[in-house]
Amino acid sequence: MSISQLLAVSSSVVLLISTLVLLIICLFFLVECTAALLPIASWHRTHQWQDTQVTVLVPAHNEEVVIRSTLEKLMPALKAQDRLIVIADNCSDATAEIARSLGATVIERHDSICKGKGYALDYGLRFIEFEPPDVVVIIDADCTVYPGAIAQLSECAIATNRPVQATYLMLRQKNSQSSKDLVSQFSIIIKNLVRPLGSTRLGMPCLLYGTGMAFPWSVIRSVNLASGHIVEDLKLGLDLTIAGHKPLFCLEAKVTGYLPQQLQAAKTQRTRWEHGHLQIMQTYVPLLLQEAVNQKRLDLLASALDLCVPPLSLLVMIWSVLMTCSLLFGVLTGVWIPVIMVICSGLCVLMSIFIAWSKFAYQDLPLHELLTIPFYIFWKIPVYFNFLVQPQSLWIRTERDKVS
Repeated sequence: MSISQLLAVSSSVVLLISTLVLLIICLFFLVECTAALLPIASWHRTHQWQDTQVTVLVPAHNEEVVIRSTLEKLMPALKAQDRLIVIADNCSDATAEIARSLGATVIERHDSICKGKGYALDYGLRFIEFEPPDVVVIIDADCTVYPGAIAQLSECAIATNRPVQATYLMLRQKNSQSSKDLVSQFSIIIKNLVRPLGSTRLGMPCLLYGTGMAFPWSVIRSVNLASGHIVEDLKLGLDLTIAGHKPLFCLEAKVTGYLPQQLQAAKTQRTRWEHGHLQIMQTYVPLLLQEAVNQKRLDLLASALDLCVPPLSLLVMIWSVLMTCSLLFGVLTGVWIPVIMVICSGLCVLMSIFIAWSKFAYQDLPLHELLTIPFYIFWKIPVYFNFLVQPQSLWIRTERDKVS
């Protein structure tokens, strides 16, 4: 066999494998979105929450702009025996003073080397370990916790002895009519609502999203949170899943944040999310597959597939590249199987997007705004290009907008 023939065979094998993997991922994406439409037994309150002690940890790094609003909405939800602890992590502003003035317990951490939310949370857990609560709830300093969410999360964690993730959505600012913000909000609805809801209805564990999380004390202390990883929440959820503590999605509990208005802040936030997700994929997909075999657990295989579903914009980019390569390959060789598989993958993605929009986002996102998705993808191209050139490895705080 000549070198040219060997290259042709190798190229065809690589293309076939790539398009097959894409098809599997897109099929799984469609299954998740479709499963979100299935009925599910509603969560019945047993009011065990009234007799338990809950500690809410709020990690905060220079959050003076938003911390007051967050705590004022959070404190009325707590019982007399509960505790609210703000971890002022490497703060150089008035975060600690504002939190104390509102009645929260404030602990301050200063460490110029070990930076990141994971280290702050570990510091908070070590502070309360001598008088441990029944449940630990983690809320970011820039979030709005809806009425009843703390009770729902805590009670679900107590009843199941599992980590619990609330519905966490990012909303556009009230004065924003940006198509980018509308599409970004829609992509987060797919990622943080539709897919975990579908996973739950299929009996699979969900991922964790960093805020609106509740843990039984024994569960949260079974893993090490002291990490500077830029998506420590995603890592935590996967570590717990591998250890047998499968996170559960609680649709009823709702926590929201706001998308950054400043372009640079939005790009910083997206870079951290996207680069972190890709880094976690590289590390944890092989680990999940290995543990699925070692532990004989199908849920770990499902978690690996769930993790392989990239952000919507990246998924469309990958599809576009493989579609171009497959068409070129088909024209040159007459082999059209890769084209067929890529077309099927594209149909799965389109059906998934339409299902998610028609059930969960049609009121917030006009149908014609879906046509702006290509422009949103174009905005995201530099984020993924930077991952190839210089992936982000350090946690960088997103600048806050003051919410009116």
